[in-house]
Amino acid sequence: LIFLSALSFTPINAQKFSTHQVKKGETIETISKQYHVTSLDIYQLNPDAQKELKPNTILIIPIYKANKPNVETVTELNGFIEHTTKRKETLYSLSKLYNVSEDEIKKYNTTLYSKPLQKGDKIQIPQFKITEVVKATPLTKTYVVLPREGKWRIAYKFGITINELESLNPNMEAVLKEGQIINVPNLDVDKENKIDEQYSYYKVLPKEGFYRLKLKLGLEQAQLELLNPELKESGLKEGMILKIPYSNNFEETLSDTKGINLIDEISDYRKKHIAIMLPFRLHRVDFDSISDTKQSIKKDPFLNASLDFYSGVMVALDSLKKLGVSLKVDVYDTKYQVSEVLKIMNENNFKDLDAVIGPLTTATFDKVASELRKFNVPVVSPIGSNLKLYDNVFQSKPSDYLLKNKIINFVKSTHLEANIVIISDSKNKEISTQLKSEFNTAKLIQSRKNKTGEDAFFVTKEDIQRALKPGKNIVFLETNNTGFASNVTSILTSLSQNESAQTNNNYAEIMLVTTNMNAAFESDQINNSHLSKLQFHFASGSKNYDDSAHNTFVNKYYQTFNMTPSSRAVKGFDLTMDVVLRIVTSENLYQSTQKTPATEYVENKFEYKKELLGGYYNNTSYLLKYDNLTVVEVTE
Repeated sequence: LIFLSALSFTPINAQKFSTHQVKKGETIETISKQYHVTSLDIYQLNPDAQKELKPNTILIIPIYKANKPNVETVTELNGFIEHTTKRKETLYSLSKLYNVSEDEIKKYNTTLYSKPLQKGDKIQIPQFKITEVVKATPLTKTYVVLPREGKWRIAYKFGITINELESLNPNMEAVLKEGQIINVPNLDVDKENKIDEQYSYYKVLPKEGFYRLKLKLGLEQAQLELLNPELKESGLKEGMILKIPYSNNFEETLSDTKGINLIDEISDYRKKHIAIMLPFRLHRVDFDSISDTKQSIKKDPFLNASLDFYSGVMVALDSLKKLGVSLKVDVYDTKYQVSEVLKIMNENNFKDLDAVIGPLTTATFDKVASELRKFNVPVVSPIGSNLKLYDNVFQSKPSDYLLKNKIINFVKSTHLEANIVIISDSKNKEISTQLKSEFNTAKLIQSRKNKTGEDAFFVTKEDIQRALKPGKNIVFLETNNTGFASNVTSILTSLSQNESAQTNNNYAEIMLVTTNMNAAFESDQINNSHLSKLQFHFASGSKNYDDSAHNTFVNKYYQTFNMTPSSRAVKGFDLTMDVVLRIVTSENLYQSTQKTPATEYVENKFEYKKELLGGYYNNTSYLLKYDNLTVVEVTE
């Protein structure tokens, strides 16, 4: 009442506020539209209205916040008045008398165009009905997709969810292309959200509330609302994009990871020049006989890996040739020696190369990248995952950090309420400690020790059983030891198959995960049926191609080499196709990261992101799991 009195007697406030008596059937939404303000504007002055809106309630309306509608004045002819001209009357005096213009009088009395107005003239004075019509503003407008804009960026820009953007564009493909025309909400440019690269962005998942986001992001509701003011009005909605403090933990959750088919985008048929640098070490091969040569290959892991990788490169080059791509390809044997790399670059012209693929090893790769930096020649690493990222380096293998965060974020996103158990050995204590900080209620189990205090690489059934709970259990297993991995997976499988526990409602459902997929889990000592039973999940930079599906590359490889391709051969094919296709569909490899952020081939996908003061790293990976004795991709 005091506030209403102030409104009544203070002229300034009277101009800023109004009151509204609620009628039966009215809602805050209908009232806000009537006064052209937002629901939030009304709730801020009338907090009780959020609980219940009763008829006859008096609401305070902040009319100074109103967005004025687009009003158009419509003038309609509404009959005539007959007027007989008196002495000294003029068109001007008549226009003032009847509030019409002189031209309007002439329009309906055409004789006045050729002769002056005289006393006694009978003329018709038009009468008009003037109404104000609120022009309907279109709800949507067309928008041209900018370079590197995916669905989440556009959804955030226009303040909608990804699902709402897709609803506005029913035929929208998974990945947007630069220059594509789509429908978006009809916002004024100054009201569009701006992407700030100093922040990260997060997509709200189904059933996520502020409490779950606090656990996952470490941010209170008030902090999220400060960064995203619209939350106060709309609340959390599935698929909405939130601005959060910078963190690369959640970058990949917003990637448009389905690859674009660059074959359809080839535009540059000029000859391109690339180099392949691999540690064949041919000087060590015994060429005296076929058997000696085969033995040399078997004994030299670098030669074996190089030949595997290069076999995939050869199939890619053949495929590119059939597509009309003109290439000059130089192949160099780095001999796994930095000195040989320097010799190769000194004796050959690398200045005008479009790209270099390789070398494989860290020291030789670093030398090539640092030397070619001055020529701005891009150098692409096939297998390195923690390289020094000069500004001309492309790291095609996702980093260990990215893979680790992918599995952690998967567990946080889908199994936050589960019981978390972390099993590790001493060599993996750092990651187990980090996992404990991520999941502070998790239970830690360390490998048992021998008499000298070193890891014995085993735990007992009782060790694990004490940590499990009825219901969902997520078990992180962090080890590089095959025996330990076999010991733990066998125990977990036996516990998950305990029929008596199921009968007594004491059944622990177990899912096994790891942040570091390594050879320990792929050993013959590990029973794949156990991994399938435990729904073993892990992140990887590549996936296995589907043997049952018709795959042009696999068929071509078999026809050429009479064998199925290894993962290294597939990487050689995928990487060569990607590098060359990016070059012939963009101005250069650097520009392709803006024009074509995401690509995908047989087993690998590439989505390069640039470090602020450095080179490019692959920002995408696969989430995989064992299912029915095979490894399949998990749809997130």
